[in-house]
Amino acid sequence: MNYFGKTKGTELEKTITQLAQGEAIGGSMYYALAKIAKEKFGLDEVAKEFIELGNQETNHGAFYAILNGRYPSDEKEFWQMVRGLSKAEYKGENNIDKLADSLSAIGLDEKSVAQVREFAVQEKHHGEITQAIIEKYSPKTEETAAQKKVYVCSVCGFEYEGELDDEPDDYICPICGCKKGVFKKQ
Repeated sequence: MNYFGKTKGTELEKTITQLAQGEAIGGSMYYALAKIAKEKFGLDEVAKEFIELGNQETNHGAFYAILNGRYPSDEKEFWQMVRGLSKAEYKGENNIDKLADSLSAIGLDEKSVAQVREFAVQEKHHGEITQAIIEKYSPKTEETAAQKKVYVCSVCGFEYEGELDDEPDDYICPICGCKKGVFKKQ
């Protein structure tokens, strides 16, 4: 089965993009409904059902994103993306901690602020896990001068290694979806 990038550049690309975004939003929606059902109404079984629906929606969105070639299927680009993602996850810990401070400052209750701080810890953990994956599975390669160039997404911290100018004008950050104009050379 080879569906990687099959709809990129076709008349279906726009429709598939909309489906991918809708499914991603749907996944978040079901997870939100699960939290509300469990924490507000004590409906643990309903929450489990919503989580399963959220997992399916997220899986659908991933499939559509791959159909449009949003994520790399080339091995070198795949590992480049995983390295950039790992670095962004590590940076996420600090960014989410700052968000928790801001939420506390506007009066969010301590329990909710603590949950956001737990998200910061989880972001760091995501960085650790992805780094371990890189160390165990990524092929070792010599870096070229172009690979040593690093551009950082100013929104989420994703690090793009290589020559960003070689990407098409419609290149977007694989994490947050911002256009390549938000990247700053490091």
